[in-house]
Amino acid sequence: MALKLLKSISKKRNISAGKISPDKIKNILIVRQHNQLGDMLCSLPLFAAVRKKFSNAEITLVASPDNFEILNSPSNKYIDHIILYKKDSPKSLLSFYNKLKKRKYDIGIVPSTVSFSKTSHLINHLSGAKIRVGVSKTLTKDGHMINESDFLLDIKKEFSWDKEKIHQWQRNLSIGEEIGCRLSQEEIQNVSLNLSRSEISFAEKFYSSYFSNDDNIFIGLHIGAGKPPNRWSAKNFVELAKKLTENKKVKLLVSIGPMDYEAADDFKRQAAAQKLKMVFIENEKIRNLAAILSKLDLYITNDTGTMHVAGFVKTKLISLFGPTPGWEWAPRFANQHYLQSASGDINEISPVEVFKESQKVLKLIF
Repeated sequence: MALKLLKSISKKRNISAGKISPDKIKNILIVRQHNQLGDMLCSLPLFAAVRKKFSNAEITLVASPDNFEILNSPSNKYIDHIILYKKDSPKSLLSFYNKLKKRKYDIGIVPSTVSFSKTSHLINHLSGAKIRVGVSKTLTKDGHMINESDFLLDIKKEFSWDKEKIHQWQRNLSIGEEIGCRLSQEEIQNVSLNLSRSEISFAEKFYSSYFSNDDNIFIGLHIGAGKPPNRWSAKNFVELAKKLTENKKVKLLVSIGPMDYEAADDFKRQAAAQKLKMVFIENEKIRNLAAILSKLDLYITNDTGTMHVAGFVKTKLISLFGPTPGWEWAPRFANQHYLQSASGDINEISPVEVFKESQKVLKLIF
């Protein structure tokens, strides 16, 4: 109802990207309030491109309480301010909008690369941003997906990302490109999740408390995923763990998140039956986990949020994909690889296949 009312009273504004003077842009808003950690991290190249183009501006991000912590650090070089979109009560919403209105935004960006959120566009509109940027519609395998909120945008474009098999990093970047925010391929490779000294120190203490031999090969496994079709079976992970630990230098670290306990319990039971030894990292703060992952020699993971965390701290990576296309979502820095099930069933990727890929990445003979 609110959207229909806005549409009836909104006036078309003639604003072109060519009229934007970077030196005059002081405040920029980016609305990314959804819960998915992967979606947030896939926006990092966009954030970097906006920072590069508008180096004198302060950048504010609207984020969810579920995923803001990954960027909530003084070491974050792309975002200056984060506003949490809390909607659990009228009081929380009022507080959110009061914080939103504290700055006068010259540009507001809604990076819609997965779906079109009416809430995101309303937030962008209510922020009072002078220039609002986003996507009008996308061409998918099933036809056009139309943004019903595109009348709230001043600068917008239609994209055919699925047809052209465009990666999520580039999808986000292409929205920024509408207003001249670009990165070269070399600059994209330099985008990272910067860690603070305290976070790096935490990881160093973690490793020293569990391991004494500097000659160890540290391999991490992430056995869970929010979506069941994205979970490689516990049996497969255990079989892989057995093969990896045939090399006595290999030490296994298994990361477990709050949504992973069903998969974790199954894995622990089977691993114990095989008398496999490993260290479990359970429900660690996300930036501390990022620091731990950054020091691994290899991380083998399902398609889930921590895959993207490991990706942006530049860990050597093998990610496993079932129904979701790896060409769209897999991290793609140097020494980051993915294996895709041809059938869409992730368990048709065999432990032998993953083991052989591990040998290639580590350049080791087990």
